[in-house]
Amino acid sequence: METLFLLIPLSLMAVAAIVGALWWAVGSGQYDDLKAPAESILLDPDTPARDTTPRD
Repeated sequence: METLFLLIPLSLMAVAAIVGALWWAVGSGQYDDLKAPAESILLDPDTPARDTTPRD
């Protein structure tokens, strides 16, 4: 019975931390666009970038 006095507040704090992390992730835009980063590799050009450094 004495362990319940310790485990219940600890579990409530853990739930509050998880809900807070989820709230922060949704609020900061972590779940806004899940498809574009996965498709961006398919849209990259196949040609290498041009070297614009001056040569002597």
